[in-house]
Parts: sequence; structure tokens; C-alpha cells
Amino acid sequence: MWDYTDKVKDHFLNPRNVGEIEDADGVAEVGSIACGDALKFMFKLGPDGKIAEAKFKTFGCASAIASASALTEMVKGMTVEEASKVTNQDIANFLGGLPQEKMHCSVLGREALEMAISNYQGSPGKAEEEKIVCECFGVTEKEIERAIRENRLTSVEEVTNYTKAGGGCGNCHDTIREIIDRIQAEVRDLPGRPKLSNIKKIKMIEETLEREIRPALKHDGGDIELVDVVGNRVLVATRGACASCQASNQTMKNFVEVKLRELVWPELVVEEVSA
Repeated sequence: MWDYTDKVKDHFLNPRNVGEIEDADGVAEVGSIACGDALKFMFKLGPDGKIAEAKFKTFGCASAIASASALTEMVKGMTVEEASKVTNQDIANFLGGLPQEKMHCSVLGREALEMAISNYQGSPGKAEEEKIVCECFGVTEKEIERAIRENRLTSVEEVTNYTKAGGGCGNCHDTIREIIDRIQAEVRDLPGRPKLSNIKKIKMIEETLEREIRPALKHDGGDIELVDVVGNRVLVATRGACASCQASNQTMKNFVEVKLRELVWPELVVEEVSA
């Protein structure tokens, strides 16, 4: 049983903007029923050049329906340029977070939006010649690379959660691992990137927890404590309301880990432990 936020449940049980738009300005279809999730997304511009209407039809799970519903609400009132900057993480955040195993639903939404914008602009969609890495779900190398870079993924399991790649027969796991290693090497070798000693890394983690993370958690009656740092693994214990919250794992991944990767080190992985 997945732990869904109230907002995810609301958009699943009461999806907004279901249907089709006649004479839509941008239309896209992504995914496939054979792979488990399929989404048709479309939008129409108003006289002011902003998105006045957005609708969808989808075949998928609760997260897929909620993500598509949320996307239609998010883009209304945006210009095409503004909509083009919406990320899968924005969709997940709008819903108050998604289970890590369901993040691919937010990625599906972002792909549909981008393809609909490309359709409106008269640009081609996904190139047929793109290299397929995961044959089971038809995921390309480019899609995997983008998910890794944008969401700072560090494991095959995370890539599967965000793209479905590797979730079938598993034959592509080695290739996915190679892509992760290559991108991490590129990040490590960026000119001017600071070198962090373990002591400095721990200090920066402590400062970020104190300055950026704990105040937000305390506002909702929760708290977090740093237990240990082992390499790039940040071991934490939740306190207060966070300790009994069913969505604490989402908070650890979608908020705590994202902040630490952004402000300290991009390969950090947050793990909740008992302490």
C-alpha cells in the first residue's frame, strides 16, 4: 500500500480537466498501455497568449491520474515559455510529494507537456533514432540521462522509480549503472568544483539541516537529527510529528535529500534510521 498525500488522493478521486479539447493548440500522447501508463495531454491558448484550457486522458495508477490532473491545473494561466520550465519535481511538489516508486508518473506528465509544446511549435517529438536502453518500457538513454541530471539520481533503483527503466527483466541494469557512473564522473570533474573533506562535508550537512531543513519541519511539529555520515550516506532520525508521519519517507527524499544535494553535495543519499 502506497502512502499518498491528501492532495494526491483528492486529484485521484476528483481529477480535474478530464477530457479532450476541440482544436487544441498543443497535443501529445506519451507512454503506452502495454507499459502500464499512457497519457494524452492537450492545451489551448487564450487571446492573451496564455494557456486558457488544459485537459487530459490517462490510463494508469492513482499517481498517474493525480499527476496529470495536477499538471492541467498548474499550467493554466502560464505562457508557453513558462510552462516549458515546469519540471517533474514541480508536479510532485504541487501534490505534496509522491512515493519514490511513483515518481515516474510525474516524469510522464512532464514529457507530455514538453511534447505538446513541441507539437504547438511545430517541432518533432521524440526522435525515433534515440538509443533504447530499457526494451521492456521503451526508455531511451537520453531520457535516463535527463532524469539522473535533473533529479540527481545515484542508483539504479532511483532511475527505475523515475523512468521505469530497469523495472522489467533487469537486463539493462548494468547499462543504467554505467550511465550513472559517467554522469557522476562528469560532475566530479567540473572545473572549479570544490573538494570536500569528510569533516567539511559533515559540517556543511549540519549547517544545512539547522538553517534550511529543521525550521520547516518544526513548523509542522516535526524535527530531524543527524545520526551519522558514511561516505555519501546521510543517516538521520526523525523526531516529533515526523516520526509518526506516514509520508516521512517522501519528506526525506523529496525535501531533505533534495536540499542536501543542492546545497552540500549532489551524490548524497538520505537514509532514515532508528536512533
